[in-house]
Amino acid sequence: MTTFETSPGVHLHYLVDDFTEPWTEPATILLLHGNAESSRAWYAWVPLLARRFRVVRPDMRGYGASTPMPRDFKWSLDVVIDDYVRLIDSLGVQRVHLVGAKIGGIIARAFAARRPERVTTLTVIGSPPPLRKGAEGIPALTAEFETKGVEHWARRTMAGRLGERFPAAGVEWWIRFMGRTPVSTIVGFNAAINYSDIRADLPRIACPTLVITTDQSGLASVDETRAWQQTIRDSELLVIPGNSFHVAASDAERCARATLDFIDRRGGP
Repeated sequence: MTTFETSPGVHLHYLVDDFTEPWTEPATILLLHGNAESSRAWYAWVPLLARRFRVVRPDMRGYGASTPMPRDFKWSLDVVIDDYVRLIDSLGVQRVHLVGAKIGGIIARAFAARRPERVTTLTVIGSPPPLRKGAEGIPALTAEFETKGVEHWARRTMAGRLGERFPAAGVEWWIRFMGRTPVSTIVGFNAAINYSDIRADLPRIACPTLVITTDQSGLASVDETRAWQQTIRDSELLVIPGNSFHVAASDAERCARATLDFIDRRGGP
């Protein structure tokens, strides 16, 4: 297990996948997973990306094999972004192609805006609007996590997340995968990060940006997604047919290939 101590007592678990030619110096792609996930969420992406890039997959603090966070931990976007910056610093990486899915896309947009010198391109997949509706439901969600567990929530919400085309065995895998998240972590994270307001960050994103969504996403309509995408001045929108909002999982290969194509076109030499 590879770990990095990002702050006293807090260890980030991460994976590095690099199947490039050993005599080359590949660029780095940093993959940011969503809520109640870990680096394993990118399993279908790695075979496509790692032949051409060094792929870094961290478990966000509190998730996966990283240190669980106490219920009263003071979450903020800057805390999470600083973790990732310290990680790439430890790996000797100056700039990354940044990819974020779901809530990872919220974090990735803020990262690109607040640390522009560290991001070459940005890809955001199946991610909420910059100001997400529903914060009034946080107390009910907290009660659900604490009385019924994370797996109950994952099972209740999975249909919209993965859509109608995803295989039943895969749906069950994702439910159990997400259900392993520590309750103490997700309670604090949901209250502080899930409904972050990043509207002011979007116009500050300077790098080429690709936004991917589905045409029937439960997170937002195509028009709603296009509205915030167009506030990022150098950005493109890709709409994939389907009714999942976790399109990085439901259409992993297509999203990964679109990301590679975007990096080839817009990522510089």
